[in-house]
Amino acid sequence: QVQLVESGGGLVQAGGSLRLSCAASGRTVSSLLMGWFRQAPGKEREFVAAVRWSVSSTYYADSVKGRFTISRDNAKNTVYLQMNSLKPEDTAVYYCAADPNYSKLYDPNYHYWGQGTQVTVSS
Repeated sequence: QVQLVESGGGLVQAGGSLRLSCAASGRTVSSLLMGWFRQAPGKEREFVAAVRWSVSSTYYADSVKGRFTISRDNAKNTVYLQMNSLKPEDTAVYYCAADPNYSKLYDPNYHYWGQGTQVTVSS
């Protein structure tokens, strides 16, 4: 089993920044694919970014490329999502997810999920 706990969401003005954290426990995270997804009201959950823990390869949705950065701290078993130049359309609940299958990548059906953290960007 893997437990994921997100933190760092909040309210920010357009153009501002936030950093989300996802603390992982329960299984050797070095073997996991870690991802961030988001879901806005009335919309489907969508891929935001992912990192392969063991090789540090990163992947991004086109909508956030150049603005968001995913990273991980092996010593803390924590994954981060640095979000810069935020836009009102980034408003959503952000979820951290993990899966032992590296091929999942953009697939929203990861095996493990956090509880989500709200990000609201005002115009």
